[in-house]
Amino acid sequence: MVVCYRPGQVSADAIAATVCKLGYGAKAIREDEETPREHGAGGLKKRWAWSAALLLPLMVLHHVGESALMTILQLLVLLPILYINRVIFWRGLGALLKKAPNMDTLVALGACAAVADGLGNMILQHCGVCYFESAGMILTLITFGKWLEARATGKTSAAVEQLSALLPSTATVQRGETTERIPADAVERGDIVIIAPGEAVPVDGLVLNGASAVVESALTGESMPVSKKEGDAVYAATTNGNGLLRVTCTKTRNESAMADIIRLVGDAAATKAPISRMADKVSGIFVPIVMVLALLTILAWLLAGSGAAFAISCGIAVLVISCPCALGLATPVAIMAGVGKGAKAGILYRNGEALEQAHSISHLVLDKTGTLTLGAPKVCDVIPTRGVSREELLQVAAALENGSTHPLAAAILAAAPQTPTIAPEECSYLPGRGLVARLVGKICLCGNARLMQGHNVEHDIPLLNRLAAEGKTPLCVVRDGQLLGTIAVSDPLRPDAASAVQRLQQMGIHLMMLTGDNAHTAAAVATRLGINDYRAECLPADKEQTLAKLQATGTRAGMVGDGINDAPALMRADVGFSLGSGTDIAHESADIILAHNRLEDVAHAVGLSRAVMRNIRQNLFWAFAYNILAIPLAAGVFYPLCGWLLHPGVAAAAMGMSSLCVVSNALRLQRYSFSHPQHTPNTMNQTITLTVNGMMCPHCEQHVTKALLALEGVLSCTASHLDNSVTLTLGAPAPDLSSIKSTITEAGYEVV
Repeated sequence: MVVCYRPGQVSADAIAATVCKLGYGAKAIREDEETPREHGAGGLKKRWAWSAALLLPLMVLHHVGESALMTILQLLVLLPILYINRVIFWRGLGALLKKAPNMDTLVALGACAAVADGLGNMILQHCGVCYFESAGMILTLITFGKWLEARATGKTSAAVEQLSALLPSTATVQRGETTERIPADAVERGDIVIIAPGEAVPVDGLVLNGASAVVESALTGESMPVSKKEGDAVYAATTNGNGLLRVTCTKTRNESAMADIIRLVGDAAATKAPISRMADKVSGIFVPIVMVLALLTILAWLLAGSGAAFAISCGIAVLVISCPCALGLATPVAIMAGVGKGAKAGILYRNGEALEQAHSISHLVLDKTGTLTLGAPKVCDVIPTRGVSREELLQVAAALENGSTHPLAAAILAAAPQTPTIAPEECSYLPGRGLVARLVGKICLCGNARLMQGHNVEHDIPLLNRLAAEGKTPLCVVRDGQLLGTIAVSDPLRPDAASAVQRLQQMGIHLMMLTGDNAHTAAAVATRLGINDYRAECLPADKEQTLAKLQATGTRAGMVGDGINDAPALMRADVGFSLGSGTDIAHESADIILAHNRLEDVAHAVGLSRAVMRNIRQNLFWAFAYNILAIPLAAGVFYPLCGWLLHPGVAAAAMGMSSLCVVSNALRLQRYSFSHPQHTPNTMNQTITLTVNGMMCPHCEQHVTKALLALEGVLSCTASHLDNSVTLTLGAPAPDLSSIKSTITEAGYEVV
């Protein structure tokens, strides 16, 4: 239980004492203490087993006869059952005294009424009909139902327990000249941890020395090992390969990324969604109403001339069968099952509200860089001028960018044939244009068309426009006033971006792409993915304002982002999604974290939310329907007409079965299937080039590209009005050539 309170007015111990007075156990948990996750299933099983063992002779005695001796023997056998299940009376009657009656209140009152009625008959009549066996049956069956519920709750928390089991309990630490094996919890920041081949990594840290391949599937979902060398980061719960690693601890076990995931999943399972709070309010109103109905039932039958035993039996049946356990279980068990299922798939809901809200999203705003794309630019085109080799062009560009931290610089350095041995003697960075530097005594430039125009350097404007229209960033390289060539850098789309966009659109969600990139790049990415609604050159404030405008119209809007600049929009969104590779502030601002870094998991998170809400509605419907139908039957409304009457023991069994049905329906969510579309390997792709006449400008190229990408099986398309060509990459199944040609013709162009 999480409680927010004012320390000056009340203490944690006072809160715990109040809970204990209601019949529950409570103890404040320190921040560094792990939250206990025992559900008491073992204790409930013992209570039920002893109660059932005593109930059998009690029922035999009830049917033997109605003598005074049999009545006394029934009472003696009942007393141990009452003692074993005394916690129900403490909780139920304690809550009634606090003017907050709950489900246990109805059970306690029903059992007390049966015992009081039996004692009255025994004292006044010395024999007669006694309902001691009804009280025993009620308590036994209720305990059985609670045991089943506790087992179900334990199953829904299995995801947290499985995640916790991934963290090793011990670690080998080198302190000075000695090496010792200590509990993983005792490892401190700065300690040197030795990780042997095949061992699980106990803490987050940086490799001090050694090399190995680490399996990070526990965090990323990827089964392929990741190479680790000096300076690389390793994470707790991942598994070391064949190499020995010495790691400097940067985060303790309780601060590790896996520990954060475990806390996130546990907190989400423990929080109440809005629909759950609604069910609680209904239960709070329903219990007093049932108590009044039970009293009215007894009075009505007494006024009708029935005996006291019959009237009390009907009243007890109303109390027991109306116990809204099913109503109280309808939401939390489904929420916990959904959170656990999501955690196993790497979908981490921050709380129950996030799980509920995701189902109602109608608009989804997508960031481009790092979300739809990989966020790691790569060189895709190297176009040297006549007399200049490809290697020379890349080598000069790499030397100019040597020492720069810009992402484009990293892409050029990675593509260079060899690591540059020289660096610029003087270098001036011009934001939004490029750089001007002196390299081996010569003035060199590396930048966009604006930089070339500012220095009066002749460059191929149509070529730059074509590259920009394809979503690429063209950079011109100049040495001593001579254009050496053009290098195009692009940020590749995520492998699952197209399938994720398609699935979200099939789910009826309107997609909007907002990016700070230029209009040409934004248009190219949006066209390739089939996103019709996009906006370029957006600042962080623009993204936040766009979401605010959508929400002002009553739209439920979500946001998918990964960077610091996405944080305001993630906070503004009804539901914020952050990829696992995103920044810490993006994770803190988001409601749902996609730990496996798959864009498709956005659709899976929404789909799971819809399944959970559908399950909750089913549970609530049957819980309400059960009570509405069962109360008149228990009250004996149909007895004068059909002779139908509900025995209190049968009512207890029916109540338990209703709870079992609700829990079983919720646990069906554990079988929910996430479908991961299979991507066609590049080795199976086919590339064709067609000659197309009639394209006059980059806008014509875009028109043709958009039309062809709409065809199923077309993975990518590059059109050029300069050489009248269209190059297509086709997947499987690929469209036939006649369909491609007719599409181009319908767009207004001629295929030769």
